[in-house]
Amino acid sequence: MLSRIADILVPTVGRLAVTTDPCADLAPGSIIAANHTSLADPAVVLAALHRLGVEPVIMAAAGLWRVPLLGGLLAREGHIPVFRGDRRDSGALDLAAAALEQGRLVLIYAEGRLPRRKDAGEAAPGTFHSGLARLAERTGAPVVPVGQAGARRVTSGSAVKQVAGLLTSPLRRPDLHVHVGTPLQLTGDRVVRTTRAHAAVTAAWQTAASCLGEPAGLAA
Repeated sequence: MLSRIADILVPTVGRLAVTTDPCADLAPGSIIAANHTSLADPAVVLAALHRLGVEPVIMAAAGLWRVPLLGGLLAREGHIPVFRGDRRDSGALDLAAAALEQGRLVLIYAEGRLPRRKDAGEAAPGTFHSGLARLAERTGAPVVPVGQAGARRVTSGSAVKQVAGLLTSPLRRPDLHVHVGTPLQLTGDRVVRTTRAHAAVTAAWQTAASCLGEPAGLAA
């Protein structure tokens, strides 16, 4: 339901385009790794994946489960709360591994947090935490890199600017782009796995940002 809702709502706030590599494959039991730039980008990515016939399990900050209505929806659909800096964090990987074994696709944001920038422009993905590499190492699941661009045109900056951006986006209808890259099988130690995943997501982001004419994407 969450994916379907996103696919209905996102077109009201922007114009979404979705592209894929020729060898892109969202096979059951895959890990989807996406870049994280805005409070709006999870909805954008979910809408794009729904158009491709995929409704993933999402690993997201545990605080979202305290949001009225949204928290109940997340819990009911089996999405996975991540408790950062908490011993319960390892339990999130257990749940993600179980979902992958059941043939579900798991969406993870390896950066773990939003950028602190105030502008609405694009920038390459930040440093990845080790959770993605640990999950891939544990399960052997392929990693599908996903790059999204444009979500910062919907919401970014201070709290006031984010609210203003969301309220005005149905009038502005900014362009949004999601690109799905070629799956990769991560090998090597944890540092190497993390580096390879980061490079793949960065390449997918560059494609998406370039399609929007974003300077950062064109210059990368």
